[in-house]
Amino acid sequence: MSPDVLATIGASQVQHGPLNDRIYLMKLAREDCPGMAPRLERLARRQGYGKIFAKVPHWAVEHFQDHGFTTEAVVPGLLRGREAVHFMARYLSPSRRIPHDRVRLGRILALAQARAKVAGRSRRPLPRDCGIVPLGPAQAEEMAAIYARVFESYPFPVQNPEFLRRGMAEDVRFFGVRRRGELAALASAEIDREGANAEMTDFATLPEHRGQGLASALLEHMGRAVREEGVRTLYTIARAASPGMNAVFARAGYRLAGTLPNNTHIAGSIETMNVWSTPPTSPPPSGVHGKTGDEGLLAVL
Repeated sequence: MSPDVLATIGASQVQHGPLNDRIYLMKLAREDCPGMAPRLERLARRQGYGKIFAKVPHWAVEHFQDHGFTTEAVVPGLLRGREAVHFMARYLSPSRRIPHDRVRLGRILALAQARAKVAGRSRRPLPRDCGIVPLGPAQAEEMAAIYARVFESYPFPVQNPEFLRRGMAEDVRFFGVRRRGELAALASAEIDREGANAEMTDFATLPEHRGQGLASALLEHMGRAVREEGVRTLYTIARAASPGMNAVFARAGYRLAGTLPNNTHIAGSIETMNVWSTPPTSPPPSGVHGKTGDEGLLAVL
C-alpha cells in the first residue's frame, strides 16, 4: 500500500491516506480555527477514514471538543515551554476506539514504569566499539536500507532515501550508532523551531545489535544536542506494544502523557501508541543562541 500523503488544509499541515486509515493534523495554523474540525471531518468521510488524529494547542481545544473530539494525551509546555498541546481524536469507526489486547499493553506500560523507578536515569555505557555520529544526505541510502530491514511498514516512507534527503533540509536531526564502521542503529529528532520542541522518533536498531543500550544512548545524545539549539520540550509517540522502547523513554525521565488507541500503521498493522514527554526546561539566558547545523550537527528531515 502506498504511503499516506503530506498536504495542507488552509495554512495547516496534515497527513492522510489509507495506510494509517486516518487524517493526522500535524500542525494547526491559528487562522484556520475555528473551522478546521468540520473541514477534517468532511475530508475523512469523503475518503472513508476511520479516525481523525489532531495535535491541538490549548487555545483551540474547545473548538475541537464542540465537534466531537476527545483528548487522548496532553503534553504540558509543548509550545515554547509554556502552552500545552492536546492530542485529540474523532472516531468515525467506533470499533477503532478500543485498543487490541489492552491487558498486555497495560502490563508493558506498568513494567516500563517499574523499571524506571528501579534503574533511575542511569544507563549502561556504549560498547567500546561503538560511537554516535550525525547522519546526513550522504548516508541516506544506508539509513533507508536499515529502516526497510527493521520495519515491515512505517507511517512515513523512511525506507525511501529521497524522502530522507528531503527531510534533511527541514530541521530534523538524524543520529546513528556506528559499530566498527557499520551503522547499527539510528533515530531522529524532528525540531519545531516555532514551538521550541522536538519529537524523538524513527528509532531503529538492527536485530544483531539489540539489547545493548543503543537506543538509550541515542536518546540521551539527541536530547543534549537539540537542547543546545533552544528546544525546551521533548516528546515521542511510541508503540505501546514495544516493551523496549517504552522502557527507554521511562528510564530517561520521560513521563506518560497518554495513549492513542489504534493510531499508527507500523510493523505491519495499525497499532496503539503511547505519548511520552519531558517537563519543559527554562529558556536559555538572554543573548545565548543555540548552535546552527554548520557549527556542529547536520540538519536532517
